[in-house]
Amino acid sequence: MLMILVPTIMLIPVTWLIPHKWLWPSTLAHSLIIALFSLSWMKWNYETGWSTLNKLMATDPLSTPLLILSCWLLPLMILASQNHTTNTPINRQRSYITLLISLQTFFNLAFSATELIMFYVMFEATLIPTLLIITRWGNQAERLNAGTYFLFYTLAGSLPLLVALLMLQTETGSLSLLTIQFSTYLNLNTSADKLWWAGCLIAFLVKMPLYGVHLWLPKAHVEAPIAGSMVLAAVLLKLGGYGMMRLLVILSPLTKELSYPFIILALWGIIMTGSICLRQTDLKSLIAYSSVSHMGLVAAAILIQTPWAFTGALILMIAHGLTSSALFCLANTNYERTHSRTMVLARGLQMALPLMATWWFISSLANLALPPLPNLMGELIIITSLFNWSPWTIMLTGLGTLITAAYSLYLFLMTQRGPLTNHLVSIDPTHTREHLLITLHLAPLLLLALKPELIWGWTF
Repeated sequence: MLMILVPTIMLIPVTWLIPHKWLWPSTLAHSLIIALFSLSWMKWNYETGWSTLNKLMATDPLSTPLLILSCWLLPLMILASQNHTTNTPINRQRSYITLLISLQTFFNLAFSATELIMFYVMFEATLIPTLLIITRWGNQAERLNAGTYFLFYTLAGSLPLLVALLMLQTETGSLSLLTIQFSTYLNLNTSADKLWWAGCLIAFLVKMPLYGVHLWLPKAHVEAPIAGSMVLAAVLLKLGGYGMMRLLVILSPLTKELSYPFIILALWGIIMTGSICLRQTDLKSLIAYSSVSHMGLVAAAILIQTPWAFTGALILMIAHGLTSSALFCLANTNYERTHSRTMVLARGLQMALPLMATWWFISSLANLALPPLPNLMGELIIITSLFNWSPWTIMLTGLGTLITAAYSLYLFLMTQRGPLTNHLVSIDPTHTREHLLITLHLAPLLLLALKPELIWGWTF
């Protein structure tokens, strides 16, 4: 574990001490080496489930794919941010990279924590760098408003979680994930216990986000710079799902009764946010709402608590992280050339940038879950397990799948097909850096189709 954590932390002094001209290449190279080393976590011990174990940190088949995803994302964020920070002073560039590195450190500590309080502290600590990235480096004047939404939604959800964890500590005497799953079931039957159950889960449902408490996400995505959008879509939303999976193991007696309204909200949210996507004009807003739709499917799967549903949720979280991040990178390449996020004003780009149109096509198909990509595996497993839980859910999930396909094709056709608009008289050609960035998103996605057991988790 320290083999990854120490080099990540040491990247911060490297960022501040290295000469200006080597800043971006060296941080990119170092973070890419760290990401490649993190792949060694894939060799876990199937006998116990836990590996690379110490007192505070450990990995298991549930946390390993998410840890590797967070390590893989740092070089991609550095690669994506290089162009739009070129004209800023050098100290601000160093600050920007430092915030990205600190985010990866917090993610690593959160996903590998064996103590729930440590997980909670790191879960909250990710707020600070993300908030600074949105409010300081965002594009529009609305970024302060978006930062306020982001801060207050997540903090309001997180405070009950802290109280709930302290109560759990007094009840069981331990908050260690290694032992808590073997402790006796808590006798939960009073109204106060139901409030405690809600306190445990609401922080994670806001973070995912569940439909109804999702309003912070489109605002944060639209106003954030490219690295902010990538980290929000790819890893920050997954913290919610991971936390739910860890805590539901001990909350199960009450979950059978109390999860119904949340499952209904999650499934209804798939249709509602999908319908909102169909009438979006803003490119980043459309991709942000599609994230809410996919996370609704994950939330519903986690709440029904079957092994199949947990597997599907983990596969879809990893697949969505790579796909959504790739779509935000493509949206950013469009924005850098057309200086507009309105899709109608930047259509027909296939004529000017044909290879970029290929990346758009593959990413859009991944978003609508084309076989044999992991997106389809995750969605199919979740839909099957939901149908097994209640046959009525097939109406909502089926309609949701149809709407997802519709807005993914709408996204591709509006940005790439048709005649070029008249005001686009000169467009910069695509750069090798941008093609490498999208390749590093889509290559793992395509390779996971060949060996999906790497992201199945501990349920199969």
